Amino acid sequence: MREVVSTKDAPQAIGPYSQAIKANGFVFVSGQVAIDPSTQQVITADVVAQTDRVLRNLSGILEAAGSGLGKVVRSTVFLKSMNDFAAMNQVYGKYFSSAPPARSTVEVARLPKDVLVEIDVIALE
Repeated sequence: MREVVSTKDAPQAIGPYSQAIKANGFVFVSGQVAIDPSTQQVITADVVAQTDRVLRNLSGILEAAGSGLGKVVRSTVFLKSMNDFAAMNQVYGKYFSSAPPARSTVEVARLPKDVLVEIDVIALE
């Protein structure tokens, strides 16, 4: 079985995808960018503020799915510039301070809405 997860505590999808899908005890969360769910506008700040907003968006979706950041087992971080790695990592580490999930971080040519960071996660329900 698969169940669509949707919440107003995170940005609405900007394309034909779900915020998350629950299936077989896992929650697969679509990549989140630094969009404020209350305004649906991009946070046009540095990578520190954008990473914080992204992680709060992910948290909101996971909570709606009956999960949470503490149950994340895998994440992928997409950065516009690997020069932002240390700053992103500092914020990321505050959200995943103990037993952090497995992770990949890659630099990409461009991200939706020209943001600096996008993160997706897989979590246990």
